[in-house]
Amino acid sequence: MRHHFAPPVVNLVALETSTEYCSLAVSRGTQVFERSFHAGQRHSELALPALRDLLRQAALDMQSIDGIAYGAGPGSFTGLRIACGMAQGLALARDLPVAGIGTLLALAEDCGADKVIACLDARMGEVYHAAYRKSGGNWIEMHAPALHKPDGVPQVEGGDWVGCGSAFRVHGAALARCYGGAISRTDADAVPNAAAVLRLATQVFALGLGVDAAAAVPLYVRDKVALKSSER
Repeated sequence: MRHHFAPPVVNLVALETSTEYCSLAVSRGTQVFERSFHAGQRHSELALPALRDLLRQAALDMQSIDGIAYGAGPGSFTGLRIACGMAQGLALARDLPVAGIGTLLALAEDCGADKVIACLDARMGEVYHAAYRKSGGNWIEMHAPALHKPDGVPQVEGGDWVGCGSAFRVHGAALARCYGGAISRTDADAVPNAAAVLRLATQVFALGLGVDAAAAVPLYVRDKVALKSSER
């Protein structure tokens, strides 16, 4: 007698708009349909039509969707609000659970390594940083997502870390100095994508940890956008 070892097969939608890329994914059972494109500042007008196309491709409609996942941040304020707002709107209309997935964790998930320093350019001379290690198929957060100066990122233990994200392109020299020989390779072109958000969310929904649409909030690591003159 076999029972409940496999997570239930579900149909999910995932949205990731925390960077200048707009990334969407739809799962129909174990099949995943995804699309990512450079949206610049046009996420809000392009995301829904692109999602409709993906649903058509997957031969699904919103009636057959079981949950909505979104990239919760950190990332661009506007982008995070768009993903969160879309997830809320789609979920509220059909009383679906939502799951916010950290953008840096999604970046690590997509990196194809077990020890990842996920680091995105945060503009204003700062970076969004987190470090994760995979153990027994699960990610362990070694350093929680936080905002740092590129030359002040937290140290990691041991070697063979993989550096992922735009900060390794924009602040490569400073990060290389901080990490010395700890990093074995970098992927500076990696961006958080919806397919990785979807994979991580599948576990969240399988454990029954999806939340009410009203509880969907972005993770802003930089809450103060403007510095007081005394801090400049």
